[in-house]
Amino acid sequence: MYMAGRAEDRERRISVFLADDNVIVREGVRALLELEPDFEIVGTAGDYDELVDGADVAAPQVLVTDIRMPPSFQSEGIDAAKELRKRHPGTGIVVLSQYDDPEYAVALLADGAAGYAYLLKDHVAEADQLASAVRTVATGGSVIDPKIVDALVSPVAGEGSLTGAEEALLHDVAEGRPIKAIATTQHTTPAAVADAVEAMFLKLSQGATAGTAGSLRRLRMLHQAIVDREEQGETLSRLLPTGVAEKLRREGGRIGRTEELVVTVLMSDVRGYSGIAEQADPSSLASQLNEHRAEMNHAILDEGGTVMQFVGDAVMACFGAPVAQPDHADHAVNAARAMHERQASVNQRWERDGLSCFGLGIGISTGPVAAALLGSEERLEYTLVGDTVNLAQRLQDLARPAGRVVLSEATLEALRQPLECVELGPQAVKGRQHTVRAFLIDTTGGTS
Repeated sequence: MYMAGRAEDRERRISVFLADDNVIVREGVRALLELEPDFEIVGTAGDYDELVDGADVAAPQVLVTDIRMPPSFQSEGIDAAKELRKRHPGTGIVVLSQYDDPEYAVALLADGAAGYAYLLKDHVAEADQLASAVRTVATGGSVIDPKIVDALVSPVAGEGSLTGAEEALLHDVAEGRPIKAIATTQHTTPAAVADAVEAMFLKLSQGATAGTAGSLRRLRMLHQAIVDREEQGETLSRLLPTGVAEKLRREGGRIGRTEELVVTVLMSDVRGYSGIAEQADPSSLASQLNEHRAEMNHAILDEGGTVMQFVGDAVMACFGAPVAQPDHADHAVNAARAMHERQASVNQRWERDGLSCFGLGIGISTGPVAAALLGSEERLEYTLVGDTVNLAQRLQDLARPAGRVVLSEATLEALRQPLECVELGPQAVKGRQHTVRAFLIDTTGGTS
């Protein structure tokens, strides 16, 4: 499994700002978070004004806030969170609430789910849920309490007006699954799924009574929010890469079960990131990192790959698993080129805005791996283990200066399309007794 090992990454702590008008609750949350060695509490607040002003000055990586606070005890927490995100776009938001009304979650997530979490206070101490949510939103992910998902469907699931297929579709929508993902599972088109969703809502509307009208309205709001987020490349659920989630839904899966596969692994890293981070405003840098990750994610997904990990400025992707690809090496090379192209386009805009540009180094390795779903019911991770993963990391280290892609010999041999490249000569890499053959390609399509 690939893990970032730089000392500065291990020492970096997540700064957290807390907001709740109840001092006992606030200090209880503080106590929970201070148990985590990678968290630092940088401020607290008890009302809307204190929250907005204090968090604006502290510029935390993550805000943890209640929903209702003075002065009006309505939705000050959500309103303040959105105001803070306008001022500091990279800030992660965790909303803690005693209300399991789904409308609050919809209001929070309606403008996009990335970097937001909605948890019920009753659950924050269960299975390290709060700490996990803070870490997730700090890196642009999102979390929604399972009880909220249940509340979205339970008022109508028992009405008897839906068929089994329609009830399954309703659960898919409520869980935040994108239309395209539902279509893939059902072996149909996104347009057909969209029509089915609309027909389901119409059927519910025609048979709704006063007792189900509120639930139907909430489901429509959620459906629209999911459609909007899908267009932005975002989803409610980010616990597992999309391909892994689909594989589990289709085939089932057991934690710890291992399968042996031949895949192509891609590793990317931002050159000089530590120096950039040292000079940059943290909030501005977080926004850049979010945009960088979104672009890398699109480049990889467009080639049928799976993003395995974002660790700091590093990206790990796999081609050929969990979704089989006979030409996975070709797709990995195409993705690497697209990653460079997308980052170059973003860099042009960043440079005009006076921001530091990101330069990438990418390594690609092909070979056998052991793939397994590891962890627990609360937190799962699809992991690749083997020398192929380690070699991709080492080849990425060789991809210097920025702008280069370095392939393993096995990747070059696995390519189905011809590729011009330059052999770098025997390369000594860390952890290997013998040198390896490595090949440099031109990311624009010519010879390097």
